[in-house]
Amino acid sequence: MVIRRLCQRVSVMSTVSLFHLRDGDAFGSVLTVDTGSVVVQVFDNETLRRLHVHRPVLLQGRPGRSLIGIITRITRKIQTTETEDGTEAVPEVVSVDAVEVGLIGTLHNMGGERPPRFRRAIETVPEIDALCFSLEGDRLSTFMRAVSEVSEKDGHPLLLGRYALDTSADAFLNGDRLFQRHAAIVGSTGSGKSWTTARLLEQVAELPNANGIVFDIHGEYSPLKGDGFRHLRIAGPGDLDAPGDDVLFLPYWLLGYDALRSLLVDRSDQNAPNQAMLLGRCVRDAKEGFLNAAGRADLLAAFTVDSPIPFAIGDVLTKLDNLNKEMVPGAAGKEKQGDFHAKLSRMIARLEAKVEDRRLGFLFRGGDETKKLAYLDTLVTRLLAGRKDQDDGKGGVKIIDFSEVPSDILPLIVSMVAGLAFSVQQWTPSARRHPVALFCDEAHNYIPDQANEDSEGRVAVRLFERIAKEGRKYGIGLAVISQRPAEVSRTVISQCNNVIAMRLTNPEDQARVKALLPDTLTGFTDMLPVLDTGEAVVVGDASLLPSRIRIAEPGSKPDSRTIDFWKRWSEDMPVGGLDDAVEAWRRQSFGKAEE
Repeated sequence: MVIRRLCQRVSVMSTVSLFHLRDGDAFGSVLTVDTGSVVVQVFDNETLRRLHVHRPVLLQGRPGRSLIGIITRITRKIQTTETEDGTEAVPEVVSVDAVEVGLIGTLHNMGGERPPRFRRAIETVPEIDALCFSLEGDRLSTFMRAVSEVSEKDGHPLLLGRYALDTSADAFLNGDRLFQRHAAIVGSTGSGKSWTTARLLEQVAELPNANGIVFDIHGEYSPLKGDGFRHLRIAGPGDLDAPGDDVLFLPYWLLGYDALRSLLVDRSDQNAPNQAMLLGRCVRDAKEGFLNAAGRADLLAAFTVDSPIPFAIGDVLTKLDNLNKEMVPGAAGKEKQGDFHAKLSRMIARLEAKVEDRRLGFLFRGGDETKKLAYLDTLVTRLLAGRKDQDDGKGGVKIIDFSEVPSDILPLIVSMVAGLAFSVQQWTPSARRHPVALFCDEAHNYIPDQANEDSEGRVAVRLFERIAKEGRKYGIGLAVISQRPAEVSRTVISQCNNVIAMRLTNPEDQARVKALLPDTLTGFTDMLPVLDTGEAVVVGDASLLPSRIRIAEPGSKPDSRTIDFWKRWSEDMPVGGLDDAVEAWRRQSFGKAEE
């Protein structure tokens, strides 16, 4: 009798216009209502088999508004009732099929030309017997467009892939919100993290005025091709004598005072405070001398030790050495040791070693051009000019290969480039700011959660934390990419309001991702250990409802260096190449060894 009454309810011909739904399309009606969830009784057994946990559903609400929920549980209960058959009671077995739905928010059907809008707020609760509709196929695509506020008229929508629940439905994200409010792309090794990043980068690079910088730590994004990409690399030891057009030099004078101090001053030295103070003084004097010699005394009024002004590192060394050997007049006409006599030796030795180290040639051996004031203009144009502002109209996405940068100073060098972008954006008038996205691959290597104070890592962390907190107002977006989200700065990753999570098996990493999700969505982290390669859970401001997405194949696959062990071991032929590897090691260059 209950089932019969529910079926009669379906004959009411009200219409949900947004999805072209009629009462006959409903799979059930509301049976019980709680503050944040409802129980929906399903009309028939066949429908129950088609429903899936985590599928979004639509429930009738007020006129012009519908409630959106997600199926959290599917149940079937068997009940025995008795019906009268003449004078004898006959037992009848009846199945009661129901689904539990967690309410997520409200969908406003704006009407006319205005697109529908989704709000993560439960403005009302459904009435008893309100109809419930499953969103799948074209309806799911229409709904997800509304969720991500992607219009069908948008000429460049951000298409990440297709929904795992319904592979016929395209998965769109709101590109503005993805970068305005930062994103985290996380996943264990082999989960498809690089694949996802490549897919996203290709979507960005296709835009006519794209602007992005990729910190490619291992050179795995070198296969990405097209007019939208420009590949650069930090100069290695083999590039110092004859650098190519794709080589970048990052002169030492672009390092801020904190970075120079962490690079050159050993905190364990008992004279570290004096060394740090004198280093700052000598650098400031050297920069002031450069401006006077270059006829740019007009810059001295607002000049600081952190100003991006070239200076001669040799002058600093000479001045420090003089102070380290200084003798001053004493009593009875005799000389005595100066205040800093023999107290700067360790710092001078460190600085001399850095200058002579060919691995750091990109800092100290960039040639005459890098010692000029105009080099900053050249460098900023190469790194921060959008595609339309490039001379050749190409390369909006700059992929910078950091693979030859020594690991101990990697945080400083990456943060130097990020700091350059932040400073330029900060000093650009708001009306002329061209937004730029920073893609931080292997972020746990240079934005660690725990770093010693004044260490290279801590200097980088402070810079990225500032970008995470203030970057949006200056048009800088962050995409934090890591296989160990638990090891990335809590401050940085907590500012990522969009999460693209691939398979994660480590409980600490799962907990970090769970902490980023609203309380009503934390159940989605249960899927993280069992996601297939190339699948991701996507949640955040770019897509207000959590979604399990199968990432589309990128046009150019990244060189993720996943080698087939068993297959290669099974080959019956010599491999060789060890002599070439040793020679490349000696030369610090692949190309010369291959020649």
